[in-house]
Amino acid sequence: MKKSLLGILLMAIVIAAPITAKAGVRVGVNIGIPPIVIGVGGPPDLVEVPYAAGVYVAPDVNVDLFFWNGWWWRPYGGHWYRSRYYDRGWGYYNRVPRFYQRVDPAWRGYYRAHNWHGRPWNYERIPGSRFQRH
Repeated sequence: MKKSLLGILLMAIVIAAPITAKAGVRVGVNIGIPPIVIGVGGPPDLVEVPYAAGVYVAPDVNVDLFFWNGWWWRPYGGHWYRSRYYDRGWGYYNRVPRFYQRVDPAWRGYYRAHNWHGRPWNYERIPGSRFQRH
């Protein structure tokens, strides 16, 4: 009985493996936690968003990553997640956070141009380690 069950399990893996490889599917356990790909060795530097007091963005990160009200925030897959840490402990947040209403979705372009809606944006980069301590 154990051999036949093992054989069925092995056959299922052999059949499923080529399908996932061909489709480019990544197999893993993620249980609703967003994959955070930060690409920095420590807490990312932040910049305060103009006209959104207390809202900070991480311009050097390859995903939208915000810091507000003592939390790190991340939109992913049409949902929001938050954590006390930039690199772990993400939990689902069941609505759009209040701060996001004050964030222009095109903030990266304005950041690169040093220009916020036609006005000079002379932002100050703040070391992320300063936020991580609080």
